[in-house]
Amino acid sequence: MPPIENDWARALQDEFRKDYYSKLFEFVGHEYQTNTIYPPGDDIFNAFHLTPLHDVKCVILGQDPYHEPGQAHGLSFSVKPGVDIPPSLQNIYKELNTDLGCQIPNNGYLVKWAEQGVLLLNAVLTVRAHAAASHQNKGWEQFTDAVIEQINKEDRPIVFMLWGSFARSKKKMLNNPKHLILEAPHPSPLSAYRGFFGCHHFSKCNEFLKANGIEPIDWQIENI
Repeated sequence: MPPIENDWARALQDEFRKDYYSKLFEFVGHEYQTNTIYPPGDDIFNAFHLTPLHDVKCVILGQDPYHEPGQAHGLSFSVKPGVDIPPSLQNIYKELNTDLGCQIPNNGYLVKWAEQGVLLLNAVLTVRAHAAASHQNKGWEQFTDAVIEQINKEDRPIVFMLWGSFARSKKKMLNNPKHLILEAPHPSPLSAYRGFFGCHHFSKCNEFLKANGIEPIDWQIENI
């Protein structure tokens, strides 16, 4: 796993020294040597590389990386250019179109969001090919909970978008009154019609940021 070198390194330095992280590091290294694992090793910490802690304006929580070839690259919900847009992201784009009038793009590459301060964080950062949830309960959740705790401590307004029961379970960790917590069903085809469509999270996020003197997010992903 490539080291995190920006301000996340300082914020998470205690985690890197803990016993669970040593075991996680060993497990992940062995998995990459013996199986096909996604995302590529150099992409595991892309969310942190692209969105330093001091730049975080919004957090979108996912659960696991995509587990099919060419999809995962270290950002929740995002896929590499040239890869079919997954169903949940298609529904995110539909909500963006309804909410803010964003045109639906021909790709699912969300780096533009990450570079504007949207931390696209999965709770688990690696997965075995074709085996969803195969790296759950190996230590990643403890690590990413520590990430959420660090963001919660930030003394400035930040938006958390919690979609689905797993993400919403993290709400108990968010007790800083400066932050805005937005909850909705998951955008997957199984649940999007239960309240994700029409949640207006993207406009609510931008209204909150502007009300606090923070540059809003340009959510439009351009065609490639």
